Amino acid sequence: MDARRGVDHAPRTGVLRLTNPRSAEKSRLRVLVIGGTLFIGRALVTELVKAGHEVTVLHRKPQHEHGKRVANLEADRNDAESLKNALSGRIFDIVYDNAYDWERGTTAVQVEATAKIVSATGRLQRYVFMSSVASYGDGLNHHEGDALAPDDHPDSYVRNKAMSERILFRMHQRNGFPVVTLRPPFLYGPCNPYYREAFFWDRLRAGRRIILPGDGRRLMQFVHVTDLVGACLSVIETQATVGHAFNIANPRPLTQVEAVEAFAAAAGKEPSFVRIPRERILRSGGHPMGPKLYFGMYFDLPAITMVINKAQRLLKFKPVDFGDGLKETYRWYVRGKAYPEQDYSFEDALIAAAPPSAFSAPD
Repeated sequence: MDARRGVDHAPRTGVLRLTNPRSAEKSRLRVLVIGGTLFIGRALVTELVKAGHEVTVLHRKPQHEHGKRVANLEADRNDAESLKNALSGRIFDIVYDNAYDWERGTTAVQVEATAKIVSATGRLQRYVFMSSVASYGDGLNHHEGDALAPDDHPDSYVRNKAMSERILFRMHQRNGFPVVTLRPPFLYGPCNPYYREAFFWDRLRAGRRIILPGDGRRLMQFVHVTDLVGACLSVIETQATVGHAFNIANPRPLTQVEAVEAFAAAAGKEPSFVRIPRERILRSGGHPMGPKLYFGMYFDLPAITMVINKAQRLLKFKPVDFGDGLKETYRWYVRGKAYPEQDYSFEDALIAAAPPSAFSAPD
């Protein structure tokens, strides 16, 4: 994949060991990756190809950048008829469902339709659904058996992920549908298309102050994209994962202050902060999703954290050190600008209006 760690943290590839007896022999598996062209999907496809598997990508464009070894299917994953037409006559051993439509949302009904279509042949051995820590809704130190967010949760992304998991596990309980779900938190690493780590590096390199919303103590949890891809491979390599959810993350959450300090350390910079009440930022037009960003793309959210003991025990999950992963990501960042030039006028106005007490170092 594009992101590289040291050999001690390389994702496991090679022959996949599945519970289905048809896969006991060392054969190439037929793998469908739904949404294989962005951050997670690109990295996953690369590793699957390296492992010698027959990989197909399904997305909404007539071509991809993976080369001739990867087949391309053009379809809208939110449209059941489009999916049926694209997948007609095709059989897959493994399906990775990574795609979420951020403009329209991808509902549980649409995920259920996808699951039924790809399992119609009776040959499917794993359906790996990319969920999120957001599926818990809120709260700290979640284990996989904790209740997910309710069907009436006000955030559509939270609601869709939680409801999708419930439907998929209901299918497993009723007819043995071979679902596995993964719940990552904030994803980082080289080739990140979201303006997150780079948001802070742009400002640190420009000698700008970093705005801390509130006291900067909201907790954040991270995972390197390579660690997540390694987990994607592990759940099909490891027996007895069907019917299970896995929290995939670095074990220790960080406060927002600690996260910025880690970004700064990776860049060899010393951060300087200005603390501004979150309510004032939002009243002034700031929003976690932009366009008036103040703390990276979608980074300033109520804390949700989780425990990863299950993944460590069953998948032998061992994430890369956060500092090492950030240094690698920073080297990718400085090689070429992947993000547009920034307009700092919104932040300048907030900083200019801040009282002297806002410039003291965070506790």
